Amino acid sequence: MSDASQRDDTATAAAGGYRWLLLAGVWLLYFGFGLTVAAMAPLVGPIKRDLGLSDAAMGSVLGAWPLVYIAAAIPCGALLDRVGPRRALFAAAVIMAASGALRGFATGHLSLFLAVALFGLGGPLISIGAPKLVAHWFEGRDRGLAMGIYITGPALGGIIALSATNAVLMPLAGDDWRLVLAWYAGFVLLCGIAWLAIQRHPQARAVERAITQQPARSQGPVFLALLRLPSVRLVLAMSVLIFFYNHGMNNWLPEILRRGGLSAAAAGTWAALPTVVGIGGALLIPRLALPHRRVAILLALIAAAALAPLLLVQADGQPAPLAAGLVLQGIARSSLMTLAMLVLLETDEVGAANAGAAGGLFFAAAEIGGVLGPLSLGALSDLTGGFDAGLYLLTGLCGLLALLLWRLTRAGLRPAPSNRR
Repeated sequence: MSDASQRDDTATAAAGGYRWLLLAGVWLLYFGFGLTVAAMAPLVGPIKRDLGLSDAAMGSVLGAWPLVYIAAAIPCGALLDRVGPRRALFAAAVIMAASGALRGFATGHLSLFLAVALFGLGGPLISIGAPKLVAHWFEGRDRGLAMGIYITGPALGGIIALSATNAVLMPLAGDDWRLVLAWYAGFVLLCGIAWLAIQRHPQARAVERAITQQPARSQGPVFLALLRLPSVRLVLAMSVLIFFYNHGMNNWLPEILRRGGLSAAAAGTWAALPTVVGIGGALLIPRLALPHRRVAILLALIAAAALAPLLLVQADGQPAPLAAGLVLQGIARSSLMTLAMLVLLETDEVGAANAGAAGGLFFAAAEIGGVLGPLSLGALSDLTGGFDAGLYLLTGLCGLLALLLWRLTRAGLRPAPSNRR
């Protein structure tokens, strides 16, 4: 074991319960992440009307930040490995807040696109930094639990944005969507300040020094070494499909429900149901997904994801199939990404030492799907006059996801031995 790893172990062990407070800080940042991402979905209608956008144009806006994310993810992973989480995650909060505020000044498609795209520079620091912190501070069952806990942050942020935007905040703002986005941006900035306060703990500084004092490595060979692993390549391919599904469904769900006959406020409330269900799933499923049962759990989640769009197509305003479809979507989306990341982090030759680089690769690949998902559903809506074709497409992609999982089992899901105790 290296001296740096020994220092990491000593600091982590001495911190004791503080690691859970640190996790709370990560959770708060991820809450702001989810709030900012989901805030656009319930405002699609007024934004389109105000700026004169088509479904396809709006789809390109919704996919703008994942497009930047693709290019930024790998450099952000390397940055986290070099400078540590304190400054990197605070910078992420500032960037996310700026993106949210600038959306309120948009005058057309280009200015809105650029404002949303800015989020793609901050988002990777949160999504990569969170599992990196968990990899350094938690192991075994606690690691799965910690990942499940922090992933409830964006889930709850999404619930607030979906359920409160049209029902509460838009009336308070006089139906001014620009003011609502400014309020959200201010809250995200406060989350960043709270993170700085939590990071003042001496044990956090000790672990950060252990991370940043490790010998600098050229990132190119690290990425190439990771990409040579068949399991890593398969997980990256799965991540593209998972994010295509999640981003496509999440960004358009309120509008899908509204065009199904619900009011804007009711559509936002129903659209929050998968997120509510997902919170329970995120807390339970990753903790249960130990290596010997992980494939079976992943397969069950893929099946739930495949059935959910079919039920939405057939619901036709009926509460029972609508609720069933949304519940299944919530179960699937709560844990598919988390388990895929967990598989990646526990793959041979990855582990905590390469968590930043592996996270960069994961999200760089995944956000290809994050761009294509909302863009494809918007374009198909313009072409076909509705969202049924897009929902059928999501079900078909789940079949490809199951095939990749089968290939992954052939490659072997061997978790890396712990290098921390």
